[in-house]
Amino acid sequence: MKKIIDSASLRRFNLIMGSLHLVQAALMFYFALSIDKIANFKTPVLSYYLSFDTVQMRLVTLPGKIGELPFAMLVAVFLLLSAIAHFIIVSPAGNKVYNRDLANGINRFRWYEYALSSSLMIVLIAQLFGVYDIGALILIFILNASMNLFGLLMEELNQFKKKTDWKPFVFGSLAGIGPWIVILLYAFGNANPAEVPWFVYAIVGSYFVFFNLFPINMILQYLKVG
Repeated sequence: MKKIIDSASLRRFNLIMGSLHLVQAALMFYFALSIDKIANFKTPVLSYYLSFDTVQMRLVTLPGKIGELPFAMLVAVFLLLSAIAHFIIVSPAGNKVYNRDLANGINRFRWYEYALSSSLMIVLIAQLFGVYDIGALILIFILNASMNLFGLLMEELNQFKKKTDWKPFVFGSLAGIGPWIVILLYAFGNANPAEVPWFVYAIVGSYFVFFNLFPINMILQYLKVG
């Protein structure tokens, strides 16, 4: 017997998932504030500036540390963003928009939340692989957010079309691959591939597969597979 998924069951699902992510966020905030090893794990943020070298008599680029990212706190924020998105969907006004959009094949709350949460997460992933430049981190965030907003545009443009317009998907994919090119350059660009530990390949591969489940799911959605 096929289970019928209606608006009430979706609202209940979002309430459960929102509550679960809220508990996870609360636990992560607690760990980040109470466990020294977790609280002290911070990654540097650098800015590069021009300076005149009086010895070499030329301009040189020098790094300067402008701050640190509290890693665990930002992971907690990532979970909190997901919880907030679910609770917005559950709210009376949000649920009305959510159900109306789903009837037209649109899920705007998902894309707006992903634009923030997944962009934050990929910045943290980039930091783990040594991307500390503030300019690069900002661009990584914006490119990933743009990818998700192109996903929303894909749904909005195709809601009344018989033939799928894939341009937003293509443009979003181009934006989305940018951060991964940077991460791969930092992970492997300055190393001999034979000397890179196996777990580095495993970490990069698992993150890459996880992030690319979303475009794969969209392809299957519009090809009406599954």
